[in-house]
Amino acid sequence: MAGRNDPQGNNRDIRDDFRAEIREFLGTRRARVTPEQAGLPLYGGERRRVTGLRREEVALLAGISSEYYTRLERGNATGVSESVIDGIAQALQLDEAERIHLLDLLRGAGTTRPPRRRPAQQRVRSAVQRVLDSMAGTPAFILSGRGDILAANHLGRALFSLVYADPVRPPNNARFVFLSPHASEFFRHWDEVANDTVAMLRAEAGRDLYDRRLTDLIGELSTRSEEFRRRWAAHNVRMHTTGVKLLHHPVVGDLDLPFETFPLPDGPSQFLLTYTAEPASPSQDALNLLASWAATNGDIDRTTLDASQPADSGETPD
Repeated sequence: MAGRNDPQGNNRDIRDDFRAEIREFLGTRRARVTPEQAGLPLYGGERRRVTGLRREEVALLAGISSEYYTRLERGNATGVSESVIDGIAQALQLDEAERIHLLDLLRGAGTTRPPRRRPAQQRVRSAVQRVLDSMAGTPAFILSGRGDILAANHLGRALFSLVYADPVRPPNNARFVFLSPHASEFFRHWDEVANDTVAMLRAEAGRDLYDRRLTDLIGELSTRSEEFRRRWAAHNVRMHTTGVKLLHHPVVGDLDLPFETFPLPDGPSQFLLTYTAEPASPSQDALNLLASWAATNGDIDRTTLDASQPADSGETPD
């Protein structure tokens, strides 16, 4: 996404960025599918210069000419039909999230309108905040597509108090995952969380390459985190709406928390995230303890950050 924040970019064809994303996305999808996986005979043996599918092999599987597929992979998205997209998705073994991402990129590459920028800051309606507050025994959040925590109830803030300890507002999950020294301990399966975080940011970028706050975040993470840069280059996208998050809270210890996400009608990139625990489980006991602790501590962000430091350590983490 280099150059999208260039002040001189107003004179550029806005479709160029989408074309570049299409080329890189389809190229990485081809590279991961072998002829054997696609059910094709392997010709060329050791003389093959690519580990995955060639363009002509994708075209063959999709039922289109190799010239047409090559033009499409280069970003010429004019008049692409639904059947062609379905054929390419099947040939490249795209899942639903990847297919939607491809559609978003093709739609962007086909537009001639100036980019529509989102408001500088998303807001949460007071009625939605009341819903969060009514879920007293459930950590609950409103997130943006870029991972901003736009709102939370008291238990949610206590659970993610290490994220809130960052003075930057709004607190951001992606920034915490890749830039905080506490993230690898808080998320017990940090690699999985990191992969999911980048995949969701990549999907969000496909919906709007010109969201200034998103491109600023991606630029910051790319500059400061090699782990982020490596994952971003993979062009993976994913829908991550349900699962189990394995956390280690510095005050109450380990929690295994199933989560669910629900899109809100306020926009395609704002959703409700809830965490629950299995009844009568150690995680439920830990949540109950966290609720009691949060009720008796005014500055939960600072207290949690202090609890995460070794008692005899006066050093500041890098």
